Amino acid sequence: MTQGDYFASLPRKLVGAGALITDEDGRLLLVEPTYKDAWEIPGGVVEAAESPRAGVQRELLEELGLPIPVGQLLVVDWNPPRPEAPDRPDGLMFVFDAGVLTPARAAEITLPATELRSWRWCTPAEAEALLPARLHRRMAAALQARSLNVTVYLENGHRPTS
Repeated sequence: MTQGDYFASLPRKLVGAGALITDEDGRLLLVEPTYKDAWEIPGGVVEAAESPRAGVQRELLEELGLPIPVGQLLVVDWNPPRPEAPDRPDGLMFVFDAGVLTPARAAEITLPATELRSWRWCTPAEAEALLPARLHRRMAAALQARSLNVTVYLENGHRPTS
């Protein structure tokens, strides 16, 4: 077996990176994609040869039209394969702290019409009704990690118990 064959035989994982962005009242910034029913956080799939941090910075510029500095890694969340999406591999999702957006900066948000319908500020309770359960758990953990200045590891949005 050649080295190329070996690397080709390794498992593949989806890698995504998103941002926790809040306003001055602690509300989360959510975006509404055009290509799915559920709301999301700003971010997306990390491209080949791109770090998760670079990926989320690229996505913030593409999705919001703003160069937003990305800070501390707050969450690493392993997502298992989903029975309803058998072609989708398991993945690692990273959430970085992108800080607090002032009203003046928020007024500068420009969405790509082909990718995002809208954006909004949501309290954590409002976000629970809009986000998929696993993403809501991830963002609740991200808010807590930010307040404690730590990074947390999750599996499907839950802290492993053992």
